[in-house]
Amino acid sequence: MIFWHNISLIGSMAVMAPAGLAIAVWLACGKSWRLALQWCVLFGAGMALVVLTKVAFIGWGIGVRSVEFAGISGHAMRSAAIFPVLCFLLLKNVHPDWRRAGVCAGVALAVLISIARVKGHAHSSSEAISGTLLGLLVAGAFIWQMAAVRELFVSRTLVALSLCGLLLTPAAEPVPTEQWMTQLALYLSGHERPFQRSDWKVAERHPLLR
Repeated sequence: MIFWHNISLIGSMAVMAPAGLAIAVWLACGKSWRLALQWCVLFGAGMALVVLTKVAFIGWGIGVRSVEFAGISGHAMRSAAIFPVLCFLLLKNVHPDWRRAGVCAGVALAVLISIARVKGHAHSSSEAISGTLLGLLVAGAFIWQMAAVRELFVSRTLVALSLCGLLLTPAAEPVPTEQWMTQLALYLSGHERPFQRSDWKVAERHPLLR
């Protein structure tokens, strides 16, 4: 269980937010302003969908009970969006076979983090899978955009400094994103308490409460 917990930490906001920001900074410093903006828009849209689905469940109980879907997994989405893109950027100027292998490794790590979320009972399979698919859609769309750019400069010094900084992020304090989303959901819905998975079980035992 400790193994899956440690793997899950890689996909946390404390780690992935700096990694996502690093991608934008690398591109901007390499004067690839358009790509930097496209990355921010794509990744931001993916994160917005995660927040939307979670707030909808917390505030109004909107989900799919049959598959235990209560919101897209943020860990899975962030990991699947960021790791393939990171690998593609780092291997942009090497042989295409190595670049493809790197992207596949990024996808494999993202899938492993998704599995860890299920193993740790943080998410259902449907939530982890939807997060992974959404993240891969973001990554695929952005990599397609990058592949069309012939000259893409990324400072090796900046990359080295960024990666050294990212190694310290797992030790950072967790970002209370769930608390923020709960507060937002309660404010928007006007309810006094958040909707929880246990409420589904109550509704199953008492059909009139559905």
